[in-house]
Amino acid sequence: MRQIAVVGAGAWGTALANLAARAGAQVALWSREPDHVAEMAATGVNARRLPGVPLAPNVAPTADLAVAASAAIILVAVPTQALRSAIEALAPLVPRNIPIILCAKGIERGSGLFPSQILSSALPRNPAAVLSGPSFAADVARGLPTAVTLAAADCAYAAELAQALAAPWFRLYHSDDLVGVEIGGAAKNVLAIASGIAAGKKLGASAGAALIARGFAELMRFGQAFGADPATLMGLSGLGDLVLTCSSEQSRNFSFGLALGRGVHVDAALADGKLVEGMHTCGILMDLARQRSVDMPICGAVEAVIGGHMTIDAAIEALLNRPAKPELASAHLAKR
Repeated sequence: MRQIAVVGAGAWGTALANLAARAGAQVALWSREPDHVAEMAATGVNARRLPGVPLAPNVAPTADLAVAASAAIILVAVPTQALRSAIEALAPLVPRNIPIILCAKGIERGSGLFPSQILSSALPRNPAAVLSGPSFAADVARGLPTAVTLAAADCAYAAELAQALAAPWFRLYHSDDLVGVEIGGAAKNVLAIASGIAAGKKLGASAGAALIARGFAELMRFGQAFGADPATLMGLSGLGDLVLTCSSEQSRNFSFGLALGRGVHVDAALADGKLVEGMHTCGILMDLARQRSVDMPICGAVEAVIGGHMTIDAAIEALLNRPAKPELASAHLAKR
């Protein structure tokens, strides 16, 4: 059996461990908390992160990072802001050229780096691959039909890794557009907060659809500025993930926005301790957008609301009062 390791025993890491196990691999699921590992080993369930979903029999929880580093393929499923420390811990243990697939979505604060760039800076001897697309952890863990994208700088390498993880219910498309896949995964979280706010304010389904469409135009403009392929952004890891995240309360980002739209304070909306990656991403996303003069009014409004610089009502008014203009940005990009 193939040896695969998943670093990070959150909901997404657990789902990926179950996926790899059901596809025929022996899987090590690493958590940095020994008591968490002991609990999973004793109960056969990750009750802390993905309750109600049994671990596959060939998933072995471990707190020993050396065990994870000895696998033939390593999936790193920790949040983007914790990714560097996880990679630096792996660096002295993992052999050269062992595939490392990054499963985080976001941008590192301070550096402005995407996950693949973090890996390249901290562990350059192991080529980066990125897994992203419209996928909720609970759906993947339960074996429900899902389709995502796996990207690497070399398309043949991406196809090889995709084949290693594919299952009948988990369809993997491959791509060599790393930057496009990562931009889609990062920007959609910020836009999902905006969609949640609109739903919480009861602005209606028409406003929700318009917000997704205009948010996608922002994503496309940002992607163009950073060299992404428009076809990637219009695919699973861009538009597909955007639609999913902006339309379901299963999305932590959408649910966070929903609470804000209902009048809950930012701190109270975060009180359950669940990660809201879009909140951490919006500031650095807007810094990068401003550096390249990319117009992103919806993402900018999210940044202003979360930062306490603008009320939700004022942000909505500002967006509605923007000058009218031709709807050309997405169409021009699609023709490139």
